[in-house]
Amino acid sequence: MSTLESVHNFYERKVFDHINENYLKSGLDEEQLADLACMALNRIPPRYIRYDIDMSFYMSGQEHLEVDDTVAKAVKKAFKKIRKLDDV
Repeated sequence: MSTLESVHNFYERKVFDHINENYLKSGLDEEQLADLACMALNRIPPRYIRYDIDMSFYMSGQEHLEVDDTVAKAVKKAFKKIRKLDDV
């Protein structure tokens, strides 16, 4: 992997993990789960980094909780939006 390829949005893995842990049995298909991730990520300002460990190491316990809360809220809002679109 080149140096440039190591750059990524810190929140991507967090959102993917949250969806995998909480929404796989929600009734959404794979396409909808991918849409869920996109919609949630678009609700969160990106934080581009090279190494997850560096970001995590320098965050306080409170910041970790805030990140988890931000991710959970963004995914929940996106999930409600997808469900609402399905009802139309």
